[in-house]
Amino acid sequence: MQDEPVLGSESDTPLFPETSDQAIVEQIRALVAEEPFAELCTQGEGQPYGSVVAYAFEHDLGSFVFATPKATRKFRLLSNCDRVALVVDNRGKFPGDLMKVGAVTITGRAQQVEPGPTYDRWARLLTARHPYLQSFVQSPSTALFQVKAVRFLHVTRFQEVRQWLPASDG
Repeated sequence: MQDEPVLGSESDTPLFPETSDQAIVEQIRALVAEEPFAELCTQGEGQPYGSVVAYAFEHDLGSFVFATPKATRKFRLLSNCDRVALVVDNRGKFPGDLMKVGAVTITGRAQQVEPGPTYDRWARLLTARHPYLQSFVQSPSTALFQVKAVRFLHVTRFQEVRQWLPASDG
């Protein structure tokens, strides 16, 4: 599933295709494993919104999960528009050197996970990474959202952008 055009020659953003997919995947996996929080980017009512979320992810980077209270703007926006981005960066580790900062923007589709075995699996994954969220995740007023990743834009050295499109399941 593709959610937007693939970056190419029409874009001013430099891409460095000489990096192997495997190298990009390992760099992305290392970054998301190190950083416990992401900026969730949503949209609604003609406006973009950003929210910090604690997240977990599958090893293959195919899906990410986060929790949110149901009585929030974030929940309403996610319920009305499933296109989202998660931005993960390590700028806190390099406050004086922007050239060392890495970031990844993960675009995809968010879907609420309904109670049941799939919910339980995602809840375990999220609370294994963030044990302090245990009671929050188990609350009936909390929703879990799975983000199925469609595209990764990995930025290093302030301006080097590499794109990775995970293989489609068919």
